[in-house]
Amino acid sequence: MNDAFDRRLFLQGAVSLSTLMALGLPASAAADEGALSFGHVKPFSFGVLVDRARKSASEAYVPPEKPAPGITSKLTYEELGKIKFKTEDALWADGPAPFPVTFFHLGTFFQKRVTINVVDGPNAREIIYRKKSFDMPADSPAQAMPDGVGFAGFRFQEPRAGQVDWKKNDWVAFLGASYFRSIGELFQYGLSARGIAVNAADPNPPHQEEFPDFKEFWLEPVPNSTNQIRVYALLDGPSVTGAFSFLMTREKAVLMDIDAHIFTRNDINRFGLTPLTSMYWFSEQAKPTAIDWRPEVHDSDGLALWTGAGEHIWRPLNDVPSTTTSSFSDSNPRGFGLLQRDRNFDHYLDGVRYELRPSLWVEPLAPFGEGSVQLIEIPTNDEIHDNIVAMWVPKDPVKGGQSFNLKYRLHWAADEPFPSNLARCVATRLGNGGHPGTARPAGLRKFVIEFLGDALKSLPYGVKPEAVVTTGRGELSYIFTEAVPDGVAGHWRAQFDLLVDGPEPAELRCYLRNGEEVLSETWLYQYHPF
Repeated sequence: MNDAFDRRLFLQGAVSLSTLMALGLPASAAADEGALSFGHVKPFSFGVLVDRARKSASEAYVPPEKPAPGITSKLTYEELGKIKFKTEDALWADGPAPFPVTFFHLGTFFQKRVTINVVDGPNAREIIYRKKSFDMPADSPAQAMPDGVGFAGFRFQEPRAGQVDWKKNDWVAFLGASYFRSIGELFQYGLSARGIAVNAADPNPPHQEEFPDFKEFWLEPVPNSTNQIRVYALLDGPSVTGAFSFLMTREKAVLMDIDAHIFTRNDINRFGLTPLTSMYWFSEQAKPTAIDWRPEVHDSDGLALWTGAGEHIWRPLNDVPSTTTSSFSDSNPRGFGLLQRDRNFDHYLDGVRYELRPSLWVEPLAPFGEGSVQLIEIPTNDEIHDNIVAMWVPKDPVKGGQSFNLKYRLHWAADEPFPSNLARCVATRLGNGGHPGTARPAGLRKFVIEFLGDALKSLPYGVKPEAVVTTGRGELSYIFTEAVPDGVAGHWRAQFDLLVDGPEPAELRCYLRNGEEVLSETWLYQYHPF
């Protein structure tokens, strides 16, 4: 997915279906300028949607329709940037739901038709695409687009009764394959979530990665709610189908309670549930000389895990030399997420506000069972590509004809929602190993890991925490801790040198303790010698 296109392009996007139906008006009554139009009334329920997905899994896969390819192929990034959905035509611009809905136009990067319906009680109607609901130049290729071709996706605007102008601000967007994202509590888009990941970065041919699509959506108001909305989605792909329910809450953080019923058509080698997708290029830990003028460029800087056994783990992200998958085996994890911990503008210096990118945490609402959190890191030389994936992968092989029901909550927030009382890792730094004024042996690397937190503030005067460091290969030396000389209470750093031979990565582990008392979360790192 072209992340630069996705993150920059959010089009502007209003007679309510409930109002039309209450008035007893047929769909054609909404066909005048300045209003949406709707298809025929059809019965709808989530149970029926689950049955539809289950039945579809036993049938041959039919790829989504790509209407008017001769037109969409001409709607490039630049051309789509000139097309704006008319906010006066937004669904629920006047109620009853608190969040008006605007729509994305089909184009070069998003050619697949997405059907979008609005739910009213036990019934639903399709929202019909009409080009007159979009502002576009007179010479735009989209002027030739016929009505009824569908949309590329949609987004929820901020509430009409909120403090910001809803016509200029949105908080959730569904666009492309099964991708969706939210601005979280810091009002900035960044990483994305997906409905499912199939054979992501699988090194075993012929298991090609698939990108199942949310091919149809249903939007439903939540009765008497001023901060919630519900979305249903039908997922379809060559090897999998699914029915998803999203209950989305607009609070300080954005919460999404997801109930997913997933059915497999074929065997799947790497079956990724609750997948999160982000971008990491470089940070303070290891940056090639003069690669870019900015100190850091990333949407997320680490993977956080809260294991079923209660351990808190922090794994900084890498820009790896080749595609790498790390697996963290667990049973019934309490949560995991891709976080942006560094919130200092001076560490980025960029107007796109990387320091405000949301963190995204997965909280199981029902046991996940046995499996692993898998972290996929893909090499990149630019910020336009999403090159990081974190997902839950069941332990047992996944065969065609299986079904899964997953219940979980996504927290789009500034930080993980359940922080521990332990000190947390706030920086990882690498440099040449050895002592000042002495020869620096080839292959010797120094690691400096900063920890900050209340558990370190309470240490008695003169007591130093112990750094417990282990490595999967190589030789450790010169291990010690010291207070960071910045006057900040509870700010310590652990240092050690590592000598390794050969290019294979080394798996490192470090935490701080005082006697038998654990003081910090566990730092994990995959070091790629260079």
